[in-house]
Amino acid sequence: MAGAVRHRGPDDAGAWIDETAGVAFGFRRLSILELSEAGHQPMTSHDGRLVLVFNGEIYNHSELRAELNGNRHAWAGHSDTETLLECFAVWGVKKTLERTVGMFAMAVWNRPERLLYLARDRFGEKPLYYGWAGRSFIFGSELSALRRAPAFDNSIDRDVLALYMQYCCVPAPYSIYRDVYKLEPGCVLTLRHDAAAFPPRDALFAPARHPGLTLERYWSLADVAERGLAHPLIDEHEATDRLEAALADAVRLQSIADVPLGAFLSGGIDSSTIAALMQAQSRRRVETFTIGFEEAAFNEATHARAVAAHLGTDHTELYVSPQQARAVIPKLPELYSEPFADASQIPTHLVSQVARRHVTVALSGDGGDELFGGYTRHLWAPRIWNRLRKVPAPLRRAIAKAITRVPVSTWDGLGRVITGNRVIGRPGNKAHKLAHRLGRVRNVDDLYRSLATTWPVDSGVVSGGRDIPVPLDAAMADCGPAQFEQRMMLWDALTYLPDDILHKVDRASMGVSLETRAPFLDHRVAELAWRLPLHMKIRDGRGKWILRQVLSRHVPGNLVERPKTGFGIPIDRWIRGPLREWAESLLGETALKSSGYFNPEPIRRKWTEHLSGKRDWENELWCVLMFQAWMEAER
Repeated sequence: MAGAVRHRGPDDAGAWIDETAGVAFGFRRLSILELSEAGHQPMTSHDGRLVLVFNGEIYNHSELRAELNGNRHAWAGHSDTETLLECFAVWGVKKTLERTVGMFAMAVWNRPERLLYLARDRFGEKPLYYGWAGRSFIFGSELSALRRAPAFDNSIDRDVLALYMQYCCVPAPYSIYRDVYKLEPGCVLTLRHDAAAFPPRDALFAPARHPGLTLERYWSLADVAERGLAHPLIDEHEATDRLEAALADAVRLQSIADVPLGAFLSGGIDSSTIAALMQAQSRRRVETFTIGFEEAAFNEATHARAVAAHLGTDHTELYVSPQQARAVIPKLPELYSEPFADASQIPTHLVSQVARRHVTVALSGDGGDELFGGYTRHLWAPRIWNRLRKVPAPLRRAIAKAITRVPVSTWDGLGRVITGNRVIGRPGNKAHKLAHRLGRVRNVDDLYRSLATTWPVDSGVVSGGRDIPVPLDAAMADCGPAQFEQRMMLWDALTYLPDDILHKVDRASMGVSLETRAPFLDHRVAELAWRLPLHMKIRDGRGKWILRQVLSRHVPGNLVERPKTGFGIPIDRWIRGPLREWAESLLGETALKSSGYFNPEPIRRKWTEHLSGKRDWENELWCVLMFQAWMEAER
């Protein structure tokens, strides 16, 4: 099982077995802190009671260690793993986790009490799967490890497949396999050695208690948002100063490593802020990395180069040809070990490859959009709904049909005319996406759910798939913040961020043995962000207002101010052109029927419409393609 995730830890391997208890831990290590044998895992506590396997970093471990020094601890080395383990021994698991600043997935075995603890960081930066194979309880960082368990014969869950088709990723707490789950962010699972059975699937939403198994939440972003909005910061200058200080401290802590460290730099607000704060604190030139594309609509390399030149970073830029990007596609099933269909997985993996040639750790700007209102939908969804809510649904549907009758290429041309040939990312694609949703929604929250949906559950695309609950349902039922924009940010951070963005970045980077760190996801930064009123995030039709104020202290605005394009590639055109034969082999009626999971008719209809160029079904088709390719790889 550990060998299956060697890419996550190429530097060291270890195993610990308690035959009398029937417990075994395996580990692969990517050495970041304490490169000597003193950082070897699995690690046993000084008193021999606890055994730990731990993936991630505890950024404040020096402060925690200083507190423990009052107990006159004798340390074997300076690894955060050892610090964490001794904190567990003194303070207990949950109380220690509440005091940590970091990202992690871990398992702790309490030998005297015969208790197993599994824990995951607050935002879900590090993955953790668990479940049952036959009568064995198994866990690991990736499904590829669980599949190596001797008794693993778990079938694909059709209900979860329907969720995957809806969201283009598998949302926690589910996995694509029956009886295997993802631990949700901010949670601790405790399993007694004598636990007789595992809980039913519908009881896996924390907090839930079952004989022998406890699932608890030690940190809640929803609670953080509620408390923060109840005690807002009023003074804008003070808020900007406090945000810069909090981010600078997060960057400082996350820049601690015993190996080379750098940063991703796209030239946008988030990554530029992180790179600027890194360079402001560093005595040497920070290494920054970006990739460029030949197509202007997808290329941000020129912007990154300008920011890097201003900051004085040691910048590495690699232009990637379409052929190089397409060469990643056959590797995706192995990289992700579970169906995943965010096409930006390709450039994310490519930039990780570039960075790994120079560094072992890279800081990223992930989390900035969710905390500070950076997604396009945060800006235009409320405005569009305010204009359309009084329009009768039949008329909205008629408008939607009129929009989608105009080919994507025509909308793209109109976009260039309207904007004076200034590049705006794929206006035709966006026009069609919006149109598909106009006729379905009944209220503003409905609009958000439709924006998060690719194949609706009632589309019938998955044979035998039923609608099952996800955390988004509970989050939306709780309503959350009064302002729609703030609600969207919270829902994105609770679901889209861990299930899509962080999942994508973890697999793309760890696939090349690169550790990524996200200073925006320091929970203290998040707690401060939720004390900011909406007008400090979204103002004058633009998001991230306060982040722009912080960045303007380091980088001129003209270097970063431009429309948001995302980190994409032209999958829509590729599957019509150079990838058409590959796509047809997976989307053909015979292939769809032979898999046994899909109703071919809606997929074939969309494929035909997409090939004609009149409609853009990139997301829907990529979702099917990634599942079919994953299935082929699993055979």
